Formats: sequence, structure tokens, C-alpha cells
Amino acid sequence: MPLADAQAVPPVRSEIGVTAYLFDLSQVTLTDSSRWLGNQGRTLSYLKNVDVERLLYNFRANHKLSTNSAATNGGWDAPNFPFRSHMQGHFLTAWAQCWATLQDTTCRDRANYFVAELAKCQGNNAAAGFSAGYLSGFPESEITAVEDRTLTSGNVPYYALHKTLAGLLDVWRHTGDAKSKTVLLNMANWVDVRTSKLSYAKMQAMMGTEFGGMNDVLAEIYYWTGDSRYLAAAQRFDHAAVFDPLALKQDKLNGLHANTQVPKWIGAAREYKQTGNTKYLDIARNAWNFTVGAHTYAIGGNSQAEHFRPPNAIAGYLNQDTCEACNSYNMLKLTRELWTIDPAASYFDYHERAALNHLLGQQDPSSAHGHVTYFTPLNPGGRRGVGPAWGGGTWSTDYNSFWCCQGTGIETNTKYMDSIYGYDASSLYVNLFIPSKLNWKQRNVMVSQTTTYPQSDTTTLTITGSAQFQLKVRIPGWTKSPKIAINGQAVSVSLTPGTYATIPSRAWKTGDTVTITLPMKLRLIPANDNPSLAAVAYGPVVLSGNYGNTALSAAPTLPLGSVAPKSGAGALAFTGTTSDGKKVDLGPFFDAQGFNYVVYWNVQGTLPA
Repeated sequence: MPLADAQAVPPVRSEIGVTAYLFDLSQVTLTDSSRWLGNQGRTLSYLKNVDVERLLYNFRANHKLSTNSAATNGGWDAPNFPFRSHMQGHFLTAWAQCWATLQDTTCRDRANYFVAELAKCQGNNAAAGFSAGYLSGFPESEITAVEDRTLTSGNVPYYALHKTLAGLLDVWRHTGDAKSKTVLLNMANWVDVRTSKLSYAKMQAMMGTEFGGMNDVLAEIYYWTGDSRYLAAAQRFDHAAVFDPLALKQDKLNGLHANTQVPKWIGAAREYKQTGNTKYLDIARNAWNFTVGAHTYAIGGNSQAEHFRPPNAIAGYLNQDTCEACNSYNMLKLTRELWTIDPAASYFDYHERAALNHLLGQQDPSSAHGHVTYFTPLNPGGRRGVGPAWGGGTWSTDYNSFWCCQGTGIETNTKYMDSIYGYDASSLYVNLFIPSKLNWKQRNVMVSQTTTYPQSDTTTLTITGSAQFQLKVRIPGWTKSPKIAINGQAVSVSLTPGTYATIPSRAWKTGDTVTITLPMKLRLIPANDNPSLAAVAYGPVVLSGNYGNTALSAAPTLPLGSVAPKSGAGALAFTGTTSDGKKVDLGPFFDAQGFNYVVYWNVQGTLPA
């Protein structure tokens, strides 16, 4: 029962070392009136209304075709921006994802039209003076410059090309569009021919410039086609300066540009799955462990000013430019890859932490088009939509931003369903507690999950259909005294926090219900390097204090014994009184929009039992 059962186009290879699978997007939909569904809807509105002709401008202009009098974009897609056209691959992926999960024909048709226009650009390469297969919004001479280390424009050309390749692959595999495959493979062939001419030393030197997940997407193309030339091309992008320390279990991340690295690690995980070489797996696992254990803030994000800092250095780096959203997007992709190899509950404890507390709140819920932030500030008195002016200092816009985090944001908010459920030969895994419906068509079973989690501590699964399987439910590491009942009757199974509770195989039938109760309480998430500086959480939810428009220069001191539920305001509403006597409302950080907030406090005493 491979992962590809639900793909419009299945891969031709089997992956090595995989013991569990995550369902294809086409088998899971979000339901009810959840914040997850709301974020998806706002992003969908943007995807269906953005001017496709404007998005094509740079491709057409670069490949010497008429721009059809389209207006130009600003920000990172302006005609003079070095890596213009990086964003369009994200649009291709997001459109394809909306087709897969929603069967939205507008998104499918936009994706297929866009690919057809890219094919025209690629087909005009001879007239434009480019090699066969090249496709970009900037000239091929930029590739020569990055190879020769003479690049002066600030371009990261392979970073942008990776996005286009990934978007084409997603359109092909999710919609079945044959032209996407043709354009994709023409472009991948160009990468193979170009890089095959470089010496090892020259290739390694070139990788001093950010190149996205080139090893990732080329390994995926090998997985989908079985053509070994793409695996060979992927392995040319194995960056020894980053991979070798990780293979030796050495944390040398300090000072590295963070989002440059994570896509390489995703590639390492996928190269392991295609080759069985355990060095790749060691690299990916060690990178994940180092990042989550020693470089991650309370909300699940990492990096400050886009860079990793020394291991466990958290307290000294609570600035406006913490937690670049791209990093969390990519860390969740890496988490998914590693979980399929070793389906441990700890992976989804992290996934929940970052998705709920960082990425869900990255979007402005008052924006009809789901505009997002670049960084998520964690300084005392921080505020979403405020930060360095050079890139992500405000909310994104329809046509004048196009930052990296806007690109990953439209993907994130159209694939929240991608990790809720998993399976293996005998089991169904419930990883996340999000209102949703699973069509497990391989077993002729539907599973509906109804919940208001995390506003409540209970979720209910309802079965439609008949099948025999065991059920594995993630018991989060933060909970105590969890309960599971089937059809109202408590079940006697191990419910150890931080593991999966396994309900033995049984013949499930229509109408069966599984009720999961995960009691929540207040808890602390201390800074790794200063236990007296901590975030307050309730169950999975990081709380923040509402400071309105008050500016702060230092973290307030919060006597923990003062924290109490706010009467009549809902399960996630609390108050606290700081040491200077100020009463502060505390609520979910993902809802901290439009005001200054505090996430990390100087804490005194202990939380109420």
C-alpha cells in the first residue's frame, strides 16, 4: 500500500527504509469552522484572484516573448530583482495542492495554463540565446556567474530554479498534466548537463551560494521517473561543508544562514530513501535533533536574522527578526520525511508545536487574501507585521512583496491536512487533532475527526465503512492522564505521553466512535540557556501577554502563581499580574494579532497546580 496510491501520477520506484506513510493530499480534507480551514480559505481566495499574466511577466520577458502588456510586480518579483521568478513555483505547488484536496478546477486550470505558457518560454530558448531546457526569469549568464564565483547581483539562481522544478513536479503528480512533465524533465535535463561538466571542487565552491533543495527535487524526480541521471544530478548537490559535520554528529550550525541548510537536509532524507546510504539518514536525523533540541524557540521556529546562533542560545536572541517562517515550513517537511522512516510520536509533538504556534499565526486572519509575516518577533513588546524593513518588516501584499516566506506561506496554508493521518501495513495513525475527513479508499473506510482542539481537550473519530486495522493515536508529551474510549467504553491500553497509544486490531464498522481526551494544564517552556526566562503554555498552546500599544525594553517579571483562567472568556484565556502590579491578559499566541505581546517572561515561583 504505497504512499502513491492516491497520486494522479504515481512514482515508479519504491523507497528504501520507509516503514510508514502519510496520506496523499487528495485523501484528506479540512472540515468545520477551524482556524486551519479559515487560513486555507483566505489563501485560496488569493490563489484564485492573483493576476496570472503578471506572474508570467518575468519569464516571458527573459525568454524574449511578448509580455501581453501585463503589469510588472514589485518586491522580490520586480523585473530588476536578482532572483525574480522564485515565487511562481510556490504558486504552482499551491494551485496543485488546492486541486488535490479540494478538486478546485480554477486552481487546476490556472496551474495548467501557467505550465503551458512556461513551455512556450522554454521553447523559445534558441531565440533567447539560452541552452535547451533552461527556464527562469533571469538570464542563463547568472548560472555561469555563480559557477565561476563572479556573481555580483545578489542572485541565488539555483534557489529560484529549485522552486520552479518543485512546482512543476507538484502540478504533474497532483493533476496529471503531461506538459508539466515535459517542461520539468527538460529543465532537469538542463541541470544535469550543466552540472555534469563541473569538477567536484567547482561544484562544491558553487554551493557556497544558496541553492534551495536542488538535491531534494532531483531525488524526487528520480523517484517519479526511475531515470538514474536525476539521482546522479541530485548527489552533485551534496554540500560537503554542511553534510560532513552532521554525519559525524557535530553541531556546526552557528553562523550559518538557516533556511539555506534545511532544504539540503530534506534532500539528504530523500537521497537516503532512494539509495539506502545511511550517511544521508544520519545527516538528516542529526540536523533535525540539533535544530529542534538546541536552536528552537518556544513557538517551534528557529533562527535570528535568518541565521543559526550558538547551540542553546535563546535568551540573548529574542529580537524582531526571530523565527523566519520558511525555516518552520522546511522543518515540517523534514519532520515528515523522518517520521516515515521511524514513526515516533516525538516528531509530531514538534510538528504540532511549530504548525500551531508559529505558522498558523503567520497569517493575518483579517486579510481577505491571507497575507503573512516574514519573521515572527519574540522580543518583549514584539508585534506581528513589524520587523526589519529590508524584507519582512510588514505584512505581505498581493503584488509588491513576494518574499520567500510569502511563497512558502501559500504552500503551508493549502496543505495543513498533509500530516494529520498516516498508515502502515496494519495501522492507522492519528498524528494531529484537527477537524478533518480521511478517505482511506484503500480500505474502503472514511474517518471523520470532530474537535475544537485546542480550545477543548477532546477529539472524536467516527468510522464509516468496515475494515480491520489497529489504531495508533499520538499521546502528546505534555499531557497527563489521557483517556481513550471506543463507543463510550474506556479502553485499557498504554497511554504513555510522548508515544502512540495502540488500540489492537479490530473489525471497525460504520458508526464506531473513538473519543480521545488529552487533559491540558499550564506549563513552562524555559529558554535553553536561562531557566528563569520562559514562555507559558497551556497544553500545546503557547500563550502571550497582550500589551496593546505599550512599548517594552525588557521582559516583564511574571509571578507564576498569579496566572489564572479569565472568568467567562473561554478555555484558552488567562490573566496574570506582573511584579509591578500590571494585570495582563494571556491568550493563544496564534491569535496575537494587532497588538504588542510578550512570549518570554522573567518568571518567579511556580504555576498553579
